[in-house]
Amino acid sequence: MAAEEDQKREKMRRKRNGLNFSFSASLPGDVRGIYADSICAVKHSFDPMADFRDSIMEMIREVGVEDWDEMEELVYCYVVLNSADTHGLIADAFLSLCTCL
Repeated sequence: MAAEEDQKREKMRRKRNGLNFSFSASLPGDVRGIYADSICAVKHSFDPMADFRDSIMEMIREVGVEDWDEMEELVYCYVVLNSADTHGLIADAFLSLCTCL
């Protein structure tokens, strides 16, 4: 019972501090090609920029992005899977990786 109370308090604290971000787990039906069989995960994050960046890099490595069309499809997946309030973070994460590649 105490653990449940602690979880409720932590959830309320995150909401008050604006730290309650989540990633969707429903891949859009129009995704084709190398991402069509990908599995999406829900994740709550205290550092969404870093988590988006790590997730994007993992997808690039695991799936094997080979050209800009595949990169564009990956951007599309992240944008449609996540709420509009995270789109700026997604853009920043992609741009930071593009400058490193």
